Amino acid sequence: MCQHMARILLALATTDFDPTEAAIPWSVLTRAGHEVFVATAGGVQATPDLLMLTGEGLDLWGAIPGLKKATIIGALLRANADARAAFSAMAVSPNFHAPIPFTDLAADAWDGLILPGGHRSAGIRPYLEDEALRAFVAGMFAAEKPVGAICHGVVVAARAQREDGRSVLYGRKTTGLTWRQENLANQIANITRFWDRNYYRTYLEEAGERSGFRSVEAEVRRALASPNDFLDVARSDGDFRRKTDGMHRDSENDDRPAFVVRDGNYVSARWPGDTFTFAKTFMRLL
Repeated sequence: MCQHMARILLALATTDFDPTEAAIPWSVLTRAGHEVFVATAGGVQATPDLLMLTGEGLDLWGAIPGLKKATIIGALLRANADARAAFSAMAVSPNFHAPIPFTDLAADAWDGLILPGGHRSAGIRPYLEDEALRAFVAGMFAAEKPVGAICHGVVVAARAQREDGRSVLYGRKTTGLTWRQENLANQIANITRFWDRNYYRTYLEEAGERSGFRSVEAEVRRALASPNDFLDVARSDGDFRRKTDGMHRDSENDDRPAFVVRDGNYVSARWPGDTFTFAKTFMRLL
């Protein structure tokens, strides 16, 4: 047990949150003795993106009921064994079944905040666009409380505004889901999930907009003091390939595949492959 049990809030989309990005931080923090609560819009119990949990529906034959359980691409893209075990434990925890409404949140009641992501448009957009959640995020930054954001969760932080109207990330370094990652996943889905080609794109470009304008990376860059404050793995990194090939994920004892950025009381990461390192970096802030 840790010397001080912190009260951490895990803010989730009501539907289609990424199970790895939520459950691994929940597991790391609870095993260290911290208490993790869950919040959602309206206090509705959250459900994950089942495709990311099971992998069923991510292969060419994924729309065929009798064949969708035979996963190949799906087995590679879904939550791995560590994440599935963590989600199973989180899903039966009392706090998961009693979410706090976003409208009831106040920064002074919490020691830290985790913002996981998710990409499926119908489920994740309401989370990214929730005004009450953004106000709470802004309050946590103003109070200099630890905040961790991963993948699309970084968009929530980028959209939260300080009193001067600028993003709470203005003047900070951050990472998030990169356009390279988002575009690659979408290209794979264009083939393997051809009946739902934009499964990996939360927002699509409008007429006249350049490719990737509505991506996570592009939106977050626009909120920063300088576009260069959005960080990605340097090609000079000795583990560059391991960190960027989409095949390697970090683990409890191996942080080589991970890329995490810390700037003061704020920690950010790109995707489910960074989650153990992300969670442990966040915990050090407590």
